Amino acid sequence: MKKALLVLVALLMAATLFAGGKKEAVTINSPEDLAGKKIGVQAGTTGETFVEEEYPTAKVSSFKSGMDAALDLKNGAIDLVVLDEMPAKAIVAGNPDLKIIDFDLAIEEYAIAVKKGNKELLDSINATIAKMRANGDYEALINAFMPADGAIVIPASKSLSGSKTLKLGTNAAFKPFEYVEGKDIVGFDISMGQYIAEDFGTKLEIVDIDFGALIAALQSDSIDFIAAGMSVTEERKKNVDFSDAYYASKQVIIVRK
Repeated sequence: MKKALLVLVALLMAATLFAGGKKEAVTINSPEDLAGKKIGVQAGTTGETFVEEEYPTAKVSSFKSGMDAALDLKNGAIDLVVLDEMPAKAIVAGNPDLKIIDFDLAIEEYAIAVKKGNKELLDSINATIAKMRANGDYEALINAFMPADGAIVIPASKSLSGSKTLKLGTNAAFKPFEYVEGKDIVGFDISMGQYIAEDFGTKLEIVDIDFGALIAALQSDSIDFIAAGMSVTEERKKNVDFSDAYYASKQVIIVRK
């Protein structure tokens, strides 16, 4: 009798775990299906603004990073995540139970941000971007951090010198643009920042802070420029000066398979 009772308890526990592990199916056949859904976004991003403006009936949850949002998605706490394409691909590559749906929701351009009126640095950054596009350095970074086979090869760091140091503000949770590899912050933006510092004749310091705090840090002179996959928007242009665009991106949807 005691043995039978133990077996029954074990079966009940297994059934409870199985039921708790099941995630409600979410069907997304068109952008209209996002209405009313529980959507995860990265705080302070254009993805967050896009969802709040376009889907007022959605229940929006903001996270410090896209990966944090993806974890809640995997656990069934939210229905989907709206995130920039390349970071979304990086997340899905490491989580085979997730997939991407692409409706070309919002096309946007990334640029470097400097403090309002810092024309000297802005002109230098634009010159660096133009030079990198012309001499092949830009394409080399694209191939290094966004290869067709997904095998990222991080370029060697540049040996920078100078009496001054430029502080690059970023949020290292946006692979492949900026992320942590071992003890180092690496990524497309970080490598491009090294080219910027080299052309400006300075050393480079990476300052990793929350994405939503980057503009305030720039305005308070805690950092000299922002390289963080930051999209150009009219609202942000009120507070910073943007360089020429260096990458075009779009918002995609991450869902459970």
